Parts: sequence; C-alpha cells; structure tokens
Amino acid sequence: MSRPRSTQPTDGELEILRVLWDSGPAELGFLHGEICDIRPVAKTTVATMLKVMLEKQLVRRSRGDRGFLWSARVTRRVATRGLVGRLLEGAFDGSARGLVSHLLEDGRLSAEDRADVRRLLDNSRGKR
Repeated sequence: MSRPRSTQPTDGELEILRVLWDSGPAELGFLHGEICDIRPVAKTTVATMLKVMLEKQLVRRSRGDRGFLWSARVTRRVATRGLVGRLLEGAFDGSARGLVSHLLEDGRLSAEDRADVRRLLDNSRGKR
C-alpha cells in the first residue's frame, strides 16, 4: 500500500511558489524564465510541476490572454508553517528549543539575527 501524497511543497515547487508570491499571477513562459534564472529546467518540467501543484492545491489557474495564468493558492506563511512543522517534528522531536539551539551552535544566526530573535521574544511575552 502506498503512502498518501504529501501536500507540502517540494524544493522545486517552492521555487515556483516564490516566483508567484513575488510576481503575482503568471503564465507558464514567465515562470519558466524565472526558474531558469535559478537553474536550468525544461518548460515541460515546469508545466508538469504546476499540474502536480494544482492537484496538491498549492496553486490555482485561470484563463489568461495566451493560456493559463497560475497563481499561488497558499500564502507564504501557510507554506512555511507546514514546512517548519515537519522539520520540527522530524529533526527535533517537536522541540523549537532544539531548532534554535541547532541554529546557534551551527553559527547560522548572525548578531543581527540574534538581536531580532531577542526582540521577538521580548515582544511576545504575555501574548500566549
């Protein structure tokens, strides 16, 4: 028995979503061009990814002047929440502390990032 298909975006799907979040609705040709600026990929591959993303309800399509217009159906926040949740559960046993500790120990947080995190923590006191 096969496992159910994930509704979370893959890395390639995230590339497409980032373009859509930044540009708004776009045709396949535009999306292909933007993705090719990141890495070489065939237009048919982008079209196939969009079909899969439509099934996963990550994008929607509407009729445009020269074909379909594709737009993000999920917000950046919703997509991020799901991905971070999977990361927390899979790699850190659900521990946000574990994730932050990893980032600190790994040297991934700059002084500016650490100051921003402190400010966010200070501002969130009493909100929960």
